[in-house]
Amino acid sequence: MNELRDNIDRQLVGLLLADGRASATELARKLGVGRSTVQERIARLERSGLIAGYSAILSHDPFGDAAQALVMVSIVQRRQKDILDRLRALPEVVNCLTIAGDYDLVLTVQTPRVEDIDAVLDEILGFEGIERCKSWIILGRHIQRGAAATGQAAAVTEGPSAGGKSA
Repeated sequence: MNELRDNIDRQLVGLLLADGRASATELARKLGVGRSTVQERIARLERSGLIAGYSAILSHDPFGDAAQALVMVSIVQRRQKDILDRLRALPEVVNCLTIAGDYDLVLTVQTPRVEDIDAVLDEILGFEGIERCKSWIILGRHIQRGAAATGQAAAVTEGPSAGGKSA
């Protein structure tokens, strides 16, 4: 099902991606529609699941010089759900993507120190159903767009917020 019904929906999503805290009044002005129209559209997009929440994008890591690694994971067939459930329980895993190719998942792991990444990798390798892992320490970030791309701890609200504004 296509949640974006028309060009106004596409523009609205673009505006929210640029500024998730924009008020319904401000969005309505930019779109040339009524505030209640914007609120109804945001509510519909939230109900459809297209808008899953709102986040804060941090300008820097407030936790200091946290170490990060990209981890490629190969899993036994039909074990993905179990593995994903176990990975969700690890706070050090800040991002997980399913991919096609030689590996099944790519993770972003964040720990206070580089040495701590090793312990997280040992834990992941201990999960039943993990075939192999390959990891790379992240040295720097040069392009960063949107909350999903940051790899940083982003404050994401669970579910939609009233009127399309974030808290």
